[in-house]
Amino acid sequence: MNQHWLIPGLISAAIISVLAACFLGATPMAVGRIISALVRQGDQSDVTILWQIRLPRALAAFIVGAALGTSGAALQGLLRNPLAEPGILGVSASASLGATFVLYYGLAAVSAWVVPSAAILGALLATSLITFAAIRVRSVVTLILVGVGLSSFSGAMMTLLMNLAPNPFSLSDLINWMLGSVANRSFVDLAFVAPFLLAGFAILFTTKRGLTALTLGEEAASGIGLDIKRQRILVVLGAGLLSGAAVAVAGAIGFVGIIAPHVVRPFVDYDPARTLLPSALLAGVILVIADVAVRLAPTSNELKLGVVAALIGAPAFVWIAMQRRAAAA
Repeated sequence: MNQHWLIPGLISAAIISVLAACFLGATPMAVGRIISALVRQGDQSDVTILWQIRLPRALAAFIVGAALGTSGAALQGLLRNPLAEPGILGVSASASLGATFVLYYGLAAVSAWVVPSAAILGALLATSLITFAAIRVRSVVTLILVGVGLSSFSGAMMTLLMNLAPNPFSLSDLINWMLGSVANRSFVDLAFVAPFLLAGFAILFTTKRGLTALTLGEEAASGIGLDIKRQRILVVLGAGLLSGAAVAVAGAIGFVGIIAPHVVRPFVDYDPARTLLPSALLAGVILVIADVAVRLAPTSNELKLGVVAALIGAPAFVWIAMQRRAAAA
């Protein structure tokens, strides 16, 4: 299929979705007011709403989606499984565990950087463990099982922390983090995770040639000169950095890393290397639209982004799994 229209179309959709997120909200703003606020002119309240609330939130949603989409596409190419996503290796769960750990002990009150720092640290520890496993094991299935075990352990620890929460306020903080949200995010939050995001994107995009080679199978790819261990390490490390940064910004967000690559794949002739960038853009657009829906939903309490993403993504996940089963039959 011709891919020439795909990237420009997705970039246009990304720009439109972010701008739409700036227009829409509890306080409707006309086009003129938005334009004036963008150049920091006009009413000061409009400037504050745009630059301190809506634009950082929209960009946070897009960046988190892009990180998860790229990670999902790379992991699906590495594991040759369309159901793979950042959570499959336990990195997302470990990052969430790091954040909930400091919330449980009240360390979040020390500094605004404590929670995202703990999420990044949890992701890096999990990434180190999975990278070590990638060096030692030969089977991709074994690597997946290690990730599933790590994810299950992290999930059990988070459940234990909620069970032992000393008061309702601590429990509420833990639950809110696990449900996922980009509300009240600022440019400072994005700047904090920017180095991890840039490193993760750079690493994954250097693995493109190897991902294409893996479509031939590991033995054939090794036969044409691909270092399988190095490829695994780079993909796991890149996905870990992106997943950790995403969790540090938004908490636990699931399924978008599966859906975006699956939608994109037919338009790029099922080439994993050509899936990375479109998956990043599409996943970012999906999460921005989902966050707009969260803000506009007529509920007394604002829905959490992770909940909406799961409500959309879980049925899609089941459909993808059923399609895969039918194709195999």
